[in-house]
This record gives sequence, C-alpha cells and structure tokens, in this order.
Amino acid sequence: MQVRYIALRLVEWRAAWFSDPVERLRFLRHKRRVPIRWTGRAPVIFFAVALASVSVALVRPVWRTGPASTMSQPTPRPLTSTAASQPGRIWLVESNDHFDLYSNGLRVENRFAVATKGRAYLVLPRKGLDSQPARLRFDPAGIVFHTTESHIAPFEEAQNSTLRRAGEGLLEFVNRNRSYHFVIDRFGRVFRIVQESDYANHAGHSVWADDAWVYVNLNQSFFGVAFEAKSRPDEIGLPANAAQIHAARTLTDMLRSRYNIPAGNCVAHAQVSVNPDNLRAGYHTDWAGYLPFRELGLCNNYPRPLPSILLFGFSADSLLADDSNSNLRPALEAAESELRQQAAARQMPLDQYREILQRKYREATRAVRSTGALEEINE
Repeated sequence: MQVRYIALRLVEWRAAWFSDPVERLRFLRHKRRVPIRWTGRAPVIFFAVALASVSVALVRPVWRTGPASTMSQPTPRPLTSTAASQPGRIWLVESNDHFDLYSNGLRVENRFAVATKGRAYLVLPRKGLDSQPARLRFDPAGIVFHTTESHIAPFEEAQNSTLRRAGEGLLEFVNRNRSYHFVIDRFGRVFRIVQESDYANHAGHSVWADDAWVYVNLNQSFFGVAFEAKSRPDEIGLPANAAQIHAARTLTDMLRSRYNIPAGNCVAHAQVSVNPDNLRAGYHTDWAGYLPFRELGLCNNYPRPLPSILLFGFSADSLLADDSNSNLRPALEAAESELRQQAAARQMPLDQYREILQRKYREATRAVRSTGALEEINE
C-alpha cells in the first residue's frame, strides 16, 4: 500500500506539469483507471519511468500555445502567487444566451448583457507627449476595479431573500445605465453587463499611464469590473468576500489572457479617478485601499506614482491626502516628490510647472473629445 501511495503521488505530481487543465484531467483519469500490480520487476520499471518523466519535464522547452504574447506555464500558479506574468491561454468552451463558460472554470452569466457602441479611443505617447501625435486604438488596454457602493445587507443565511433581491435590483440598475462590463455579486457569480467589444460608463473622468502610453478617460480604453460591495474607508479589510475574490481572479485571468492586458494596467478606481473642475486626483475613492492585487494574480499597483499628478499636475483630493492609512499615500508622496524634482530641473516654481502640465491635460481631453469618446461620460 505504501508503494501504491507513492505511485499515486508521483502520478499527481507528473500531472501538475500539464498547463492545459483539460489535458491534465485526461491524464489523471487515464492513470487512475490503470490498475497497479506490483509483482516481479514492476516497481523498478515504474520508478525508472517516473524518473525519466521527471527528467523530461525538467528540461522540456516552453512552447507557445496561443497568441505571440501568451506562453503556456510550466507549472500551475497558486491563487496567492505574487507573480504577475501573463496568464496562459484561456479559451471559450461553451457559449449560449444564458452563459459563457471558459477553460479556467469561469462562468459568465449573460442574462443582463447589453450593447453600447464599439470601443474606439485616442492614446497619447508617454514619451513625446508634447510632440508626438495621438494614436487611435480599438483594443482594451486595462481593467479598472470598482465597488458598486450599493446597499449592502449582512451576508447571512437569514438575509438570503434580501441579498438576492438587492442583487437583482443592482444588476437591473447597472444594465439600464451601462455602468460596467462585469459585476461580481455577493455569491461570487459573474454577470456580463456591457459587451466586451463596447465601452461602458464606469470610469468617467480618469487618467492612467503605462511605460508607453497615456490613457485619458478610461470608459473606452479599460474594462470596468465591479464587486457588489461598499468601500469602507474607516475600516481595515476587504469589502468583498472570498467567493467574489475567487471569481474576480478567474475573470481577470480570462481578460488578461484574451486581450493581452499587462498587470500594470489593472488598477483601482481611486487610482485613476480625477475631477477636471478642481484638478484633483481621487474624485472617486472606491478601492483606495485593500484591493487584493496578489489574490487576483497581479502586481501591487498601489505604490505607483499617480499619472494624473505626475503627468498632468493634479493635486491629491483631500479625502486621499488626509488619510494617513491609505494604501495610496506612498503613490501620492512619490508623485509629488518627482514633480518637485522635475520643476527644479527646469528651474521653475512648482506652481508654474503644474500649470504647464494642467494645460497638457486640457489639450489631451480636447483631443479625446474630438473622437466623440466623451459622449458617454455621465459622472
């Protein structure tokens, strides 16, 4: 029995090297159906084969199994991995009017799905922001995570009917307003609201940037994913539950795999939201802290200097600036520090340098408006 136990563990260990979950399942089912009889030289032969499999697995190359930007993973990645590499290939297994099922186990409900208009937006080059022309793009560039800020009943069995009724009402509301691309309800179900090919009214006036591009007003350029939850700035901890986090991980992996979205462009709403009237960053503060980047398979983007401050001279909204416990505080301080260094390098007072950057923001929004991409902003 001890030998059989070791044999089964070796089979399971070998199965873990399959990056395709379907192939892994087939391998396990086949091996577990084959009876193991330990007579004569069988143990020696088995362990020789097992060792050979180990050797092959250790030296095998990593083959491309999807688009050029997507590579299969040699080992399955645990839920709490700190790695932010691109997920392996995830494909649509089944699709109908009721739901879509994906190869990583994600099920997306289609009952509330609606269309708006096809995605189209201008992206600005980060290097040469003053001199290089904007580029028209149609592919999604990132994900903004939101909380719905809706009424939240206690998550208890006695509240089951209230929870279901509140969830249905929320989905009907966001459907009418085309508020997000996806909503994750409190039972961990993922609902498609706006089709992936279209824009959604989720980010309003907003700014983000990666190493190459600057994105202004992210309704068009980023997916909006909302947790049915309410942010709690005065409390420590997640406003979302474990079922929602698990669903968000599978949804995030699917979107990143299918659209080649980098981890650095998966951000909280509080990181991107701006008020163009008073030029303050942090107009909306949902997920100003505790977005579980690690559990979503992402790098922690909270420390990154806010592009709205660094590139366009915004100041932090008082709700963010006065919160000494905010996860965004290092980002605010880093952006302000770098802004002062840039002003000093140009031998300018900081206020004068801010005004120059703020003019760039107004020019950028005018350019975006010229494409009609601001028509949908309703915040």
